[in-house]
Amino acid sequence: MEIFEIAQLLGKTLKEDERLKRLENAKKQYQENPDLGKMMIEYEVQQKALENEVVKPEKDTHFIDIIQNRINELYQNITTHPAFVELNEAQNVVNELMNSVNQTIMFNITGEVPGDCTHNCSTCGGCH
Repeated sequence: MEIFEIAQLLGKTLKEDERLKRLENAKKQYQENPDLGKMMIEYEVQQKALENEVVKPEKDTHFIDIIQNRINELYQNITTHPAFVELNEAQNVVNELMNSVNQTIMFNITGEVPGDCTHNCSTCGGCH
């Protein structure tokens, strides 16, 4: 088997993994959530308003504080929204999987145990 055939097989196998399916579902839920969409748009608008205010020669610090407080509130609401939390958790799980896959490949190329333990012994050459 050629390298790219193996890579293609690996990609197809990963695509069927439940962790990647979870990530795709989380992305869909995140993108299709109307509440999150509204908050993200407002967050961007507030950020732009803040940028516009801070460059003015005559800054209205009270208005800047109001905008910054709203940005902080939106940030808190966005980052604690269940769809956002699920997307981050799913992405972290996939990142760990991909790191383990890459470390396994590197171990098989170099014969050296990866420097960072993944705590997944199936990807490791042994730490003891």
